[in-house]
Amino acid sequence: MPVAASADTSPSPRKRQALELFGGLPRRYHAMGALLSFGQDPRWRRALVAAVDARPGQRVLDVATGTGLVAFALADRGRCEVVGLDQSDAMLAVARARLAERPELGRRVEFVRGEAERLPFADGEFDALTFTYLLRYVDDRAATMRELARVVKPRGRIAMIEFGVPASWSLRQLWRLYTRAGLPALGRLVSPAWFEVGRFLGPNIEQFHASEPDLPGLWRTSGIGEVHERHLSFGAGLLLWGVRSDQRPA
Repeated sequence: MPVAASADTSPSPRKRQALELFGGLPRRYHAMGALLSFGQDPRWRRALVAAVDARPGQRVLDVATGTGLVAFALADRGRCEVVGLDQSDAMLAVARARLAERPELGRRVEFVRGEAERLPFADGEFDALTFTYLLRYVDDRAATMRELARVVKPRGRIAMIEFGVPASWSLRQLWRLYTRAGLPALGRLVSPAWFEVGRFLGPNIEQFHASEPDLPGLWRTSGIGEVHERHLSFGAGLLLWGVRSDQRPA
């Protein structure tokens, strides 16, 4: 999810809008994500973790970790080491509180503050990488994808979850009705902040896919090969995964 800019840079208008929109959500983030997606968001995250298929002894970076949902799932399923990165101190505070409740993961999971556009890690430091709902909130998607690929070892897996837009006309109309009316209405029942999120998401998702009609192509030009695309929940979710190419893009 979107987060604040680092201390030494000024956030762009896109990031500033995202920061203001999501700043008050961490406490209910997990439950509301499941509610507003009719239980599909947890299912999509499980599919993401399965696509990466991390193994014991591997080191995995989860970018835009938020409250750590994917990071914990990776550690539980793969018995691997996980670093969860986010720019939001509020989100990370919730993730760290959850980690404190699970001392058995204390040596395998850690959470750090940082930006996807400028990762504080060396080239090829991780065996795999995941990210969720990230690319809608960065200004230079190609540069961000290259930066994500940079920190993954050659042949390491990279995977993402993003909201999708159903391809069929009839399903798209139902999706648009829900995202334009249903999401804001449900959000209003919880808080003004969730109402604003509900009002924001539908148009933002459509604008993203209109501006990036070939996400697999973006991945390939960023140094990621063997790209697979899977549409989930009748197209409302999108899972992409691939492997870091042996050669970095020029």
